[in-house]
Amino acid sequence: MATKDLSAYDATKVPSAQGMRFAVVTSEWNEHITFALRDGAINSLLKFDTNKEDIDVFYVPGAFELTHAANRLSRLSRYDAIIVLGCVIQGGTPHFEYVCQGTTQGIAQINAEQDTPVIYGLLTCNTEQEALDRCGGQLGNKGDEAAITAIKMVQFNKELKG
Repeated sequence: MATKDLSAYDATKVPSAQGMRFAVVTSEWNEHITFALRDGAINSLLKFDTNKEDIDVFYVPGAFELTHAANRLSRLSRYDAIIVLGCVIQGGTPHFEYVCQGTTQGIAQINAEQDTPVIYGLLTCNTEQEALDRCGGQLGNKGDEAAITAIKMVQFNKELKG
């Protein structure tokens, strides 16, 4: 379990996101959590100078569909980074493991095969309270963390290109 605020970072080490384009893909399942993640991501992108017009927001029904959306969006070459946000909460069946594993492997595969970074913002929690703690609660907002990661990965790619 995380023991610190996930949103704690040194703002001086985050490059400006001015001129960067982002796609934010949000799962509608557990929307009271995922929409808070979305808002955290968007607010952080704006805080670091992304123009509102350079952020496109998309929705998919559940966490498993994040992989399909990320794959399609990465092939458009329209975005500098794609942020996927979702939440899966442990239940009484193995469904949790299948969704978490499939989504994680799918996002990893896209990252290995495509040039556009796909930032993994999927909460995989044992309880709803753990998720609430990570979408703006006592442990910060994982959406915020995903946005900072996206900005840094875009900067990484820019440095590689020279």
